[in-house]
Amino acid sequence: MRWVKQAAEALDGAIVRAQRGDADAFRALYRDAQPRLLRYLHALVGDDAEDVASETWLQVTRDLAGFTGDYDGFRGWIATIARHRAMDQLRRHARRPPAIPVPVETLAGRPAGDDTAEGAIETVSTGAALALIATLPADQAEAVLLRTVLGLDARSAAAVLGKRPGAVRTAAYRGLRTLAARLEQAGHPEQAGKGQLGGVAKAGVTHLRELTLKDMR
Repeated sequence: MRWVKQAAEALDGAIVRAQRGDADAFRALYRDAQPRLLRYLHALVGDDAEDVASETWLQVTRDLAGFTGDYDGFRGWIATIARHRAMDQLRRHARRPPAIPVPVETLAGRPAGDDTAEGAIETVSTGAALALIATLPADQAEAVLLRTVLGLDARSAAAVLGKRPGAVRTAAYRGLRTLAARLEQAGHPEQAGKGQLGGVAKAGVTHLRELTLKDMR
């Protein structure tokens, strides 16, 4: 879409201006990245997400002048910083990432839009979905979070995790297939199309299946 390309170009320019000390440009970068960054961190460190995000942005402001790349690269860069800060936080507290028990039905009952990959990203970015993602094996959960919540491509996500892009694609694909199966189970496929829950769950499954196909590219 043209407007997506224009938005990306505007953010590319914002990086350059922010590196020159433009406070408005830095605020534009922060407003775009912070919501997804918080969702990602919440899945890693729970209620400490705000503190870890603050530490992340503090390092970003300190090291921004040395960053090179476009906005996609910038998102991967801040994700790497955030992940390091999150791991530090977990080590300090010597605890595992939280898994918040939320019934699958809660996720299945979320409104769904048209059947597009963009809609799928919104579907799996809800608080209920983050809790469901947290039940996946760790490698799959983080691959799904980086690909869908932060919107990183496979190469950028692989750089964050220190893995090969193919391994990240495979982990995300398997994780999304598992989520789709759980959504379908929650929606009771034998009742699909019969009532609100069946219809919404069916739409959510369609979203996730489309993302699994997209993720193989």
